[in-house]
Amino acid sequence: MPRYIAFFSSINVGGNRLTMADLRYAFEREEFENIETVVASGNVLFDYDERPTDGLEDLLGHMMAERFDIDSFAAVRSAAEVREAIEGNPFAAEGDPAKVHTLFLSGEPEREAFERLAADHATRGPERLAMGPRSVYIDYVDGVGGSRLSNVFIERRLKLWGTARNIRSLRRILEKMES
Repeated sequence: MPRYIAFFSSINVGGNRLTMADLRYAFEREEFENIETVVASGNVLFDYDERPTDGLEDLLGHMMAERFDIDSFAAVRSAAEVREAIEGNPFAAEGDPAKVHTLFLSGEPEREAFERLAADHATRGPERLAMGPRSVYIDYVDGVGGSRLSNVFIERRLKLWGTARNIRSLRRILEKMES
């Protein structure tokens, strides 16, 4: 059975409090197998019958709304897709692994929308951006905390939901997925 990771957005922020034990239980009720939370809240490893990851995203979004009344996006990726999020990130080799991120998106960004995003952000800060498969690669050169490049800023311009993880976390997650 294939191994997947679900990267949840909006968990334990903005009043959406949810224990990882409750989240694991919800996965069990949906008949996912080998469930494990990893690295930080909102990352769930699981096994499930092979199917497209975007279909699993819909299933998990529905699960969160039904079971917890939380409107959350879950970016679901296979081990190969997580590896691509690391190896395909043009900033990963030279940047600080804690500051270089992959923002996983709910769909494929349109090239024109991405170019508008990059142009709109050009004067806002030093961050570097690149488009990836169902993702945006970001180097938060000076760190995420003081950055004006927020998920909301990106989501509004791309008209897609997103949730980001840094390269350090992605490497640890990939190691767990492949062990």
